[in-house]
Amino acid sequence: MRSYKYLLSEVLENGITEENRTDVPARRIAGRSLDISLQDGFPLLTTKRIHVRSVIHELLWFLSGNTNVSYLHENGVTIWDEWANENGDLGPIYGAQWRNFGGVDQISWLMEEAKRNPNSRRLLVSAWNPPDLPKMALPPCHVMFQVVIQQEKLHLIVYQRSADIFLGVPFNIASYALLAELIAHQLSILPVRLVMNFGDLHLYENHVEQAEIQLSREPRSLPDLLICRRPSSIFEYCYEDFNLVGYDPHPAIKADVAV
Repeated sequence: MRSYKYLLSEVLENGITEENRTDVPARRIAGRSLDISLQDGFPLLTTKRIHVRSVIHELLWFLSGNTNVSYLHENGVTIWDEWANENGDLGPIYGAQWRNFGGVDQISWLMEEAKRNPNSRRLLVSAWNPPDLPKMALPPCHVMFQVVIQQEKLHLIVYQRSADIFLGVPFNIASYALLAELIAHQLSILPVRLVMNFGDLHLYENHVEQAEIQLSREPRSLPDLLICRRPSSIFEYCYEDFNLVGYDPHPAIKADVAV
């Protein structure tokens, strides 16, 4: 994960400070990528502790199609609270689009098509649905992902239009790495690579001190992710199915999210 550290340093040192939709200015750069091997360990940041419970439960929540924070609260996860309404609803965000985009269950289609035609160049899922954007509490930041399968090896390519380099990106990397693991696990193939493409990459000014602390830390060895069982579908995994071995990060670094 040294590549993430270099990218964080680039935004900190070279980002152009500009206003944005939040009340917090941010340093911005445009058009960067991270190419991450999934064979060197699970890409969970070690220069600060990532809340693994939140990563796992959020992805399971997305895959369920649920868009109310009640499930997250039941499992001790509060990462979506700032955007939820008084009933806990978020509108048709990621889970709704993944499971019902104009009547299409994109995840079910993806899994079946990957089995029928693993060489397909059309194994994509989109969360960017323009007619639904006004109904969403927050328009999708990671808007699309593509599965590419070659010689029974899975590559996952993600496009993220807006990327909070300090708080969001480490979480997004872990989430999509986990998704790659689940898809590959269901298809009985090997997950080998995650490519994260960022449009607008930014560091909020109230995260600068935290970023400097993080950059002063030396990365440690990555953990391994063990999946304890293979259910009949990608929708049937539960939190207890995952065992993260050897995660020994530096302490967490607190920072406020820009809403």
